[in-house]
Amino acid sequence: MMIAGIDEAGKGPVIGPMCIGGVKIEESKAHILKLLGVADSKKLTPKKREQLAGLIKKHSEGYVILEVSPFQIDELRKIMNMNEVMVVCFAKVLEQLKPDLVYVDAADVNTERFAENLRRQYAKNNQNDSTKIEIVSMHQADVLYPPVSAASIIAKVRRDEIIRELKTEWRADFGSGYPSDPKTKEFLSNWGRQHFGEFPSIVRQSWKTVENIREKLKNAEME
Repeated sequence: MMIAGIDEAGKGPVIGPMCIGGVKIEESKAHILKLLGVADSKKLTPKKREQLAGLIKKHSEGYVILEVSPFQIDELRKIMNMNEVMVVCFAKVLEQLKPDLVYVDAADVNTERFAENLRRQYAKNNQNDSTKIEIVSMHQADVLYPPVSAASIIAKVRRDEIIRELKTEWRADFGSGYPSDPKTKEFLSNWGRQHFGEFPSIVRQSWKTVENIREKLKNAEME
């Protein structure tokens, strides 16, 4: 039986893409992931994650990394909330993996609802295969299930790689890209002030962080 894990990296940042990772492996070989040292990506060093990512790709039956750009996220946010965006993205990864059983890190407070919405979205896109896949949706699935840990690792490594590339391309150290990061906040504030509230394509325009900066600039102009 083929099993798989799906998880994301970069759901919350205001800068950079979101990466959805998916890893498929034969159930009888799943213990290999634990032997490799696969664990929750947040508890691993960047160097360890990079080492594991290569091993995961080598030992898995298949893997997918879906990159969702800030523009794509903003466009989807016009017609759905972020939980619904996650369902659409997870379904796209699931379409490529087509396992018998998939473990997913639930992007909804209600794990069963997330599983049902994912099942429905997958069925919409793959009518012939929709009944063949069993979906297990859990919070902290990346801690509980090695295939999800593996998916989390390859997604995180790819997003970190993209962030490094963007910093080189834009010649700016904007930190992690998360709204709470002081470097990120400073970069956005300075950019917004210098460019009259317009932000580059690496920024998610629909995020509250950006709206707040624009509001502050607008109020400052009126004073």
